[in-house]
Amino acid sequence: MQPHNIPFGQPMLDQDEIDAVTKVLKGPILAHGPVCLEFEEAFAKHIGVDHAISVSSGTSGLHLSLFSRQIGPGDEVIVPAMTHVATAHAVEYCSAKPVFVDVDPKNGNITSDAISSEITENTKSIMVVHFLGLPCDMDKINANAEKHQLFVIEDAALAVDALYGETKAGALGNVGCFSFYPIKHMTTIEGGMVTTNDPQLAESIRKRKAFGYDHSHQTRKKPGVYDVPILGYNYRMNEVEAAVGLCQLAKLKQKLKIRETNYNALKNTLSAIDEITVFDPVQGKARSSCYCLNAVLPQDGSLNRDDIVAELNAQNIGTSVHYPGPVPLMTYYQEKYGYKPGQFPVAEWLSAQTISLPVAPHVPDGFEIKIADAIKNAIHKIRKKN
Repeated sequence: MQPHNIPFGQPMLDQDEIDAVTKVLKGPILAHGPVCLEFEEAFAKHIGVDHAISVSSGTSGLHLSLFSRQIGPGDEVIVPAMTHVATAHAVEYCSAKPVFVDVDPKNGNITSDAISSEITENTKSIMVVHFLGLPCDMDKINANAEKHQLFVIEDAALAVDALYGETKAGALGNVGCFSFYPIKHMTTIEGGMVTTNDPQLAESIRKRKAFGYDHSHQTRKKPGVYDVPILGYNYRMNEVEAAVGLCQLAKLKQKLKIRETNYNALKNTLSAIDEITVFDPVQGKARSSCYCLNAVLPQDGSLNRDDIVAELNAQNIGTSVHYPGPVPLMTYYQEKYGYKPGQFPVAEWLSAQTISLPVAPHVPDGFEIKIADAIKNAIHKIRKKN
């Protein structure tokens, strides 16, 4: 297979990360060590919160956030239909029920009105997903949550450094959860971070990510001696991952500027194609972190996404899909809860008729022209064939 010369995503590591990892590997501590603590402190300061807890993945962060609030059987958690399955899976891990709602056609985000329609006496939490890095309308959502005493979890997996007003994602709800997968805005290879201003919640998550130990390695008076007063998991980040994270955090601001520039360049170029809709990266108080650009095709299905993707791939342009289907219509959730096609029209349209395009710092100069030309060629072929 011929490699793409504009891949959708690409890990961006250099000698800084190699040197940082080598330093850890030459040292005596690979887990439970000071590099993770340093990364947590740096990330908390960067986001503007009091506490940050490193974890093994964004998914484990979501799970711990629910688990630490003792959300479980009989409880309901409102989740957008348009998200990665990890958001809903975290609810299932707690034996609670995810209640799915459709999203806003202007941005793919969950709305306060949609949330209101599904609140019951069993609702305990709202999991908001900042779709592709654009924050939800958090003023309305937080007011709704406060009215009904609901716990707000931000799934900020694609939203590091996204802004709502002057506040960063991860500081907009009760707790925020980030993912550092290899092609995200920043990476720790695998790993994630949980952010909060609640000291009790932070302490609970910190203990529950490490089996429920009553004392961390740093606070044990006798090495190897501890008690386990609560149930916990093995959801820790290791020192190597944290070392990579510290390097990546130092470069984040510069990389995000490049993403924003690339997003706007591609958006402006695609604006000449009538059949393509692109979400604005700034909507109201929300400013996107520009993870990728979704080219949205007509809702009537007059353009076949697969045909356009095939043309892009033939030109060595990598693509992805965010996301391949509304989560409630994926087999597990459809069979368990009985959701049916037609219940989430916006999410169904977006999942069927969007193409995720690259805007990360790895793309070459002029990438936007090549992508636009390939889409124009594909549309011309489709129109001609029809």
